[in-house]
Amino acid sequence: MAQGDVAMEAIKHALKALRKRHLVEEGAHSHAFIALSRPIVSQGSEWKEKAENLELELQQCYKAQSRLSEQLVVEVAESRTLKALMQEKETAISELQNELTQARDECSRLAVLLEEKTKALELLISEHQEVKGQLEATTLRADNAEAENKMLIDRWMLEKMKDAERLNEANALYEDMVDRLKQSSMEHLAHQQVDGVVRRCEEGAEYYVESTVPSTCKQRIPAHDGGCTSILFEHNSSKLVSGGQDKAVKMWDANTGSSTRTLYGCLGTVLDVCITHDNKSVVAASSSNTLYVWDVSSGRVRHTLTGHVDKVCAVDVSKVSNRNVVSAAYDRTIKVWDLQKGYCVNTLLCYSNCNALCFSMDGQTICSGHVNGNLRLWDIQTGKLLSEIAAHSSAVTSLSLSRNGNMLLSSGRDNLHNLFDTRTLEICATLRGNGSGLASNWSRTCMSPDDGYVAAGSADGSVEIWSVANAKIVSTLKEHTSPVLCCAWSNLGKPLATCDKNGNICIWS
Repeated sequence: MAQGDVAMEAIKHALKALRKRHLVEEGAHSHAFIALSRPIVSQGSEWKEKAENLELELQQCYKAQSRLSEQLVVEVAESRTLKALMQEKETAISELQNELTQARDECSRLAVLLEEKTKALELLISEHQEVKGQLEATTLRADNAEAENKMLIDRWMLEKMKDAERLNEANALYEDMVDRLKQSSMEHLAHQQVDGVVRRCEEGAEYYVESTVPSTCKQRIPAHDGGCTSILFEHNSSKLVSGGQDKAVKMWDANTGSSTRTLYGCLGTVLDVCITHDNKSVVAASSSNTLYVWDVSSGRVRHTLTGHVDKVCAVDVSKVSNRNVVSAAYDRTIKVWDLQKGYCVNTLLCYSNCNALCFSMDGQTICSGHVNGNLRLWDIQTGKLLSEIAAHSSAVTSLSLSRNGNMLLSSGRDNLHNLFDTRTLEICATLRGNGSGLASNWSRTCMSPDDGYVAAGSADGSVEIWSVANAKIVSTLKEHTSPVLCCAWSNLGKPLATCDKNGNICIWS
């Protein structure tokens, strides 16, 4: 705005100067004009020369005036431009003043809000200090209560240990009496052996009947979502126990196909199950590195056995005592558990992962099948390796002891099923499958209760049955539409149960 005023003043001064100069020049040249208006003849050459000079000077004045006029026009245009720019600047200044006013209003509002928030924060800080003091007092009381509770627990545990010692003494006395009774009964059974085969060798022999080759699927049960991994029959019963990928253990009536009980609490896929010989406890091995023990009558978890650091894939219970259980996991260990105490009593170290386990008839020896195809025999008391046998060219998937304890069935991924004499550890017979082989490293095969037949599932969904006498396939059962994972034969002689990866159980008769 100041620059435009200065330019206008300069232009005005220039115009005034030009007018003054013009008037002065007109006054100075008036005599020349008068002289020129006279006849040129009356004037001398001197006057003529002066007239020409003055005319030339006049022309120069006109040219100067023309240049000044052009400069005036340019200055006027620049003045107008500056004036327009000045108006734009004034408009911008007005807008900025409005924005400044709004910003000041917003700042005032935020200042008021900040003051309110500050007061609220101070109030919260005071409340926090008060609550912190209360928490410290409560923590102190809780620590005192915990110390007192620990002292009470120690006293309670001391009393429990005293009770346990008294109970262990009673159990030891009871087991000693049972062992003496069994030794006397074994001596009695020894007189009943014919060609090394015991025809009546366990409690419930009165229920024993000769096994028949199944041919018809009596029941098809959709048992588990995601796959059924393991099945077995209760002792001297037609009730079936199954475990699967849905983390549940279920009990079934094989005659009707109806579910009788579901055992919950497992946190991983059930890879193997076993049941004590009094049918009172079910033990499951799971992919959650843990074993679970249920009380069948109540359906509640009795023990949660922890100690393995990888998935537990095999479990078996002693055929002599219901308190001894062995398990194998992919941490290359085999653990011996005491179900009465609920903890591990021995750990056996392996250099190859174990897929299957089996107790001997006397409960003093464990047979384990490994990924490298070997069988191992262990002393349960000392944990020492007694013997090792190269049974298969690939992983062992299943071990099954005959009813009389004289034969051991081992199955492998090489599609072979070997029968060993447990007294000499020599192969009695080799059964070769015609199907596509076993479906997994935990595919379970079984022997019939009369030790006359062997049943095994295949990856193509078929179930093959061999006669032990001639080592030939006598029947091929086809009902499953997915790989068969486990076979179980009731020790009543029938039926045969099989399960597959789709979670279905087939009952054959």
